[in-house]
Amino acid sequence: MSDENLQPVFQIQRVYLKDLSLEQPNSPAIFLEQEAPTIEVSLDVGAEQLAEGVVESTVTVTVTAKIKDKVAFLVEGKQAGIFEARNIPADQLDPLLGIGCPNILYPYLRSNIADAITRAGFPPIHLTEINFEAFYQQRLQNVAEQQAKLQAEAGVEASSATTH
Repeated sequence: MSDENLQPVFQIQRVYLKDLSLEQPNSPAIFLEQEAPTIEVSLDVGAEQLAEGVVESTVTVTVTAKIKDKVAFLVEGKQAGIFEARNIPADQLDPLLGIGCPNILYPYLRSNIADAITRAGFPPIHLTEINFEAFYQQRLQNVAEQQAKLQAEAGVEASSATTH
C-alpha cells in the first residue's frame, strides 16, 4: 500500500439547498402593521455518513418574525453538502463535521434565507456570522451535562433501590 492512499482527504463534492419553507399566515394584513417585528433565530447542524468516507453535512436555520402576537413570517432552510472525508483521524473527524463543514455551508444558507424573506415581500434579514467552533463546544458541553445528569439520576435510583 502506498503512502498516497493514507493521506487525509477532505473535498467538497456538492453543496445544495435541501429544504426551504416559507409561511406567511397573517398576510396580507401583516403588511399594514407599522411596528417592527421581533426576530427569533434557531440553528442546528447535523451529519450523516452516506458511504465509506462520504458524509452529508447539514445546517438548518429557522427564522420567525412576529409583530405583537402575530407571526409575520416563518422561514426554515436546510443547506446541505456532500463531503469526501477519508483517512481523517477519528478525533479530528467530529470537529471537522461539526465546525468545518457548517462553516462552508452557512454562507449559502444565509443568502438563501435572505432571498426567501425578500421574495416574501419583507425587508431582508441578514443573519449574523456564527462561530461554529463555539457552537460545537457548547453542544459538547450540553451532551456532557445531560450524560452526567442521567448518571446522577441512575445513581440515585440505584442507591434508593438498595436502601428499601
